[in-house]
Amino acid sequence: MTPTDPQPPGKGRTPEAHDIEPAVPEEFGLTQVWWGDGKGKTTAALGMAFRAAGHGYRVHLLQFMKGGADSVEDVRGEYNAIAAMPGLTYENLGHYGWHAMNDGTEERDHAAEAQAGFDRARELVDAAREADLSTPFPLDGDADDGMHMLVLDEVLYAADRGLVAPEEVVDLVEAAPDGLELVLTGSHERPDYLVEAADLVTNVSKEKHPIDAGQRARKGTEY
Repeated sequence: MTPTDPQPPGKGRTPEAHDIEPAVPEEFGLTQVWWGDGKGKTTAALGMAFRAAGHGYRVHLLQFMKGGADSVEDVRGEYNAIAAMPGLTYENLGHYGWHAMNDGTEERDHAAEAQAGFDRARELVDAAREADLSTPFPLDGDADDGMHMLVLDEVLYAADRGLVAPEEVVDLVEAAPDGLELVLTGSHERPDYLVEAADLVTNVSKEKHPIDAGQRARKGTEY
């Protein structure tokens, strides 16, 4: 390569990982919505969560509607990975089984768990509003002391199924403080009620999925 040739990405060097130290994001504060009938909504949100935590930002994941089921273990791979990742924590308020499915679970329990999850989401947003998001947070700190990114996984499914009021989801987004990156996932139905309030809306659409051919959820890819 001559001096006049363009430099390759990374200038030909393999990037080296650095120690993770508490830091502050410079441009956080948007609301992201990930919906659609394709695989990858939670996967994308988790990818962003790990990326942010890798920069030293404080991240918390709150999952709705993801308990155990006949085809899925209650301990998912992401929980083990999160436990090993500084600055990233999670809570799961999902009920065993799946709402509106004939799996022997009580629908009233799903509703109660979803509402409890949403009440917890309000607490976390309130905590972020009271915290100083322009300063780093301890990587081993508590989510109730504030965070830079909050992922509400499957909250849109809860709203789509009437377990949480859509207008309450909008109110939560509007109550989020400047500097808090809010990521909401779930639902095969377009969340029209949220499009105007969101900054980023991504439709994860399905062209082909092995589940349609009878493939069950696979350990390491779906959970």
